[in-house]
Amino acid sequence: MNLLAGITLHFIGAFAASVCYTPQKKTRHWSWQTYWLMQATVCWLVLPVLVAVLTIPDLPQVLAEAPGSAMRSSFLLGALYGIGGTAFGLAIRYVGFSLTYAISVGISCVAGTLLPLLYEGKLTSVLGGKGGNVIALGIVAGALGITLCGMAGRLKEKDYQEQNLHDKSYSFSIGITLCILSGILSALYGFSLFQGQPIADVAAKHGAGNLQGNVIYIFSNSGAFLTTAIYCIFLHNRYKTWREYKGITKQPENTPFIPDEKKGTLSRNYLLAFLTGTLWYTQFFFYGIGHNNMGVYKFTSWAIHMIMLVLISAVLGIIMKEWTGTRRKTIRVLTGALIILIAAVLTITWGNHLGEN
Repeated sequence: MNLLAGITLHFIGAFAASVCYTPQKKTRHWSWQTYWLMQATVCWLVLPVLVAVLTIPDLPQVLAEAPGSAMRSSFLLGALYGIGGTAFGLAIRYVGFSLTYAISVGISCVAGTLLPLLYEGKLTSVLGGKGGNVIALGIVAGALGITLCGMAGRLKEKDYQEQNLHDKSYSFSIGITLCILSGILSALYGFSLFQGQPIADVAAKHGAGNLQGNVIYIFSNSGAFLTTAIYCIFLHNRYKTWREYKGITKQPENTPFIPDEKKGTLSRNYLLAFLTGTLWYTQFFFYGIGHNNMGVYKFTSWAIHMIMLVLISAVLGIIMKEWTGTRRKTIRVLTGALIILIAAVLTITWGNHLGEN
């Protein structure tokens, strides 16, 4: 029952992750850096502290007892993830949601799952244990399914190019580079949580239970916020977009700045950024609880989360008619990818079940 609960909680978290960036499409008169810094403030700075205060008993004492090395490692790895998260957001502008999720998350799935085991020197022993070979098969299947999703996304873009339906900002070469960078650095977020586990262990001793992981986010997410904020501040200064937070957009040269608050545009932008940040944080709130229900093979949490994220985002794309107008070949590749992704989740779950027994 714990394993089933863990899978269900990972599903909820992955669902939140798969839709968290969709509000970005509805913003008006805000540059990318304005929106990105605002949502990052919510998910990487405000909510981690607020939720930790509400869910971790004796939080000041927990932080006093927690090892400083774990805090530093989690923060620094989170800072590297922040660079990856920024690259992810930029990649969406150039190659769209489907391809960005597929490539970036595919790399992150494999690297983020195996990195903790490689660090501890346990890769061979764990994957060679009971159910370990089944889990390894599931991870490979997940990577294959994510790759096929990427292929389907690329075919979709070609279909749209042929029909002149493509977004003019599309650039495969720039986007693919950002996707690879994002995938590598995003994998470090899972490692950041792994390195921060000693902090969570202290929280567990103070009665945090399955909510113990919330204390790690104070460090991993603030690290991500730091590097993200540096880049966004650079863009704000370069393009002089600070005034957008007040609903003022830049006018043609030699004309004054004027308010641009039309039909609640500014308020709606803030609400959309808040929604994005809340959904992003929600994914790891449930990830942390689900992780603690995964039994002896907790390292599979990252793989399951990533595979489900791509699976759900692809299904939502179909529901939202993002694949309308594509060829039958594209749909066949996408269908095959979804079947493999579902099989991958079931395979990893079965491997965890065998390990528990």
